[in-house]
Amino acid sequence: MYPLLFEPNLHPVVWGGHQLRPYKGLTPTDQPIGESWEVSAVPSSVSIISNGPLAGQDLVSVVNRYGADLLGRAVYEQYGGQLPLLVKFIDAADDLSIQVHPNDELARRRHNKNGKTECWYIIDAKPGSYLYAGLKEHITPYEYQQRVADGTITEVLARHAVKAGDVFYLPAGRIHAICGGILLAEVQQSSDVTYRIFDYNRPGLDGMPRPLHTELALEAIDFNVEDQYGTLYTEAANRANPCVNSPYFKVRIVNTTGPFHRDLIKYDSFIITMCIQGDCQLRIRQTGDTILLRQGHTALIPALIADYDIIPTNQQNHTRLLDAYIDNKDRSLTSRVTRFLHITKK
Repeated sequence: MYPLLFEPNLHPVVWGGHQLRPYKGLTPTDQPIGESWEVSAVPSSVSIISNGPLAGQDLVSVVNRYGADLLGRAVYEQYGGQLPLLVKFIDAADDLSIQVHPNDELARRRHNKNGKTECWYIIDAKPGSYLYAGLKEHITPYEYQQRVADGTITEVLARHAVKAGDVFYLPAGRIHAICGGILLAEVQQSSDVTYRIFDYNRPGLDGMPRPLHTELALEAIDFNVEDQYGTLYTEAANRANPCVNSPYFKVRIVNTTGPFHRDLIKYDSFIITMCIQGDCQLRIRQTGDTILLRQGHTALIPALIADYDIIPTNQQNHTRLLDAYIDNKDRSLTSRVTRFLHITKK
């Protein structure tokens, strides 16, 4: 077991831009790239390992082979041996469609797939950039259908001006759209089920209108109006800053200028760490293995060895990482005493 890196997995889309290749240190092209699927076990676009003895193998095969050692025992049992998360970098040069995702119950009933709850971390945003998340006023299902038909659905959506560092948590059922000028990191349930509600009447890359799922979306939408849609958190230097705590994943932002220790064994989960800013070394304490994690790239750290040091390659600048994992920490009194006394289970 060692930290896994992956081959580029870039997706051209009609709303994509030209930031992802240079952000990842890849040669620019004229092709508009909207998404980089960083760690994926989704059958339509499985990640391929790029480093170490497992280089060239697909992630699903490696998860099947190493099971609980890679995923964590609790994750392995809870998710039937499947990787439950998908993470991406997204570059929106133009507005994405207005869309919504179904919850687990609806997605499994209709598609035999997981639902899709997700979160966004804004890496960069051009002046004046904004996104949609949630409803700003109550509407009925009938009004929803009418506004989709006449193209006024955005008038009832909550519009949020954004800047680097903003976080939005999007539970399944919340209408949303990333709009032009935004580069972000996305953590989501491992699912590719999206209901496209409105797409500004534009054609896709093939010149044909992209399909809409207005009726399918109707049962998925949460029509409740919330007071706050953005996620409030504090990002302090030289610490792991909690920003999302959900039933589906935890997200922490690590902001450091020097060596930083991360002992995450207690969570009994794989760790996905996305390098948002600055290159760094990841050094596994148990094995001594070291990998170089560059800006715009992502490592999957197996649960068995999730005790490691982050060592920035340039300690004059900030290194910023986004960690995503499943929280299976045992919070019983016995477990707390065991950890305090450094007692190792046999």
